[in-house]
Amino acid sequence: MNQVYAEIEDYVPQLRRYALALSHNPIAADDLVQESVARALTKSDLFNTGTNLRAWLFTIMHNVHISNARRQKHIGMPVDPDIAAATLATQPAQESPLVMKALNRAMQVIPDSQRVAVIMAGVEGMSYEEISAHLNVPVGTIKSRVSRGREALRKALHGRERSWHQRELVDRRKRATGRCSFRAFAADAKPAMSPTL
Repeated sequence: MNQVYAEIEDYVPQLRRYALALSHNPIAADDLVQESVARALTKSDLFNTGTNLRAWLFTIMHNVHISNARRQKHIGMPVDPDIAAATLATQPAQESPLVMKALNRAMQVIPDSQRVAVIMAGVEGMSYEEISAHLNVPVGTIKSRVSRGREALRKALHGRERSWHQRELVDRRKRATGRCSFRAFAADAKPAMSPTL
């Protein structure tokens, strides 16, 4: 029991990241990790020594999440629309926190099946075969979900950059002509000079 507990304990950070991706709520993610670890410990006698413990734990978590989602659907629990986007358990190493915020927003745009596949492949470093075994989905479907998810992320991130850049150009033009928007005034903290007639 202590050996299994020690091995499971090593996977808790990975389980928490996956739980955040599934639940989109840090508190619900912690509950999901706790329930999954408890279930793994009570069912540790069913684990085949020498097989992939991480895949077994992820499968347990996935099944617990599905069970909880079905239960909530029947209970009719309200879902808070203002729940913060899923964040990684570790501090981001990006140059700017804005990049991480944009990535989190983009992750919320893509479908759940693609988001889970992208996180398992990209963040957790799982192979397509491991993801396939974990989700009980053909390998080809996993490859497709990861590819489409990555493409959707590219489009979402590129679209945000472009729209921000286009807004900035419009504001610059308005400032140059004296027809500046309120945002431009607030950004500059001083109004542009209006042309004399």
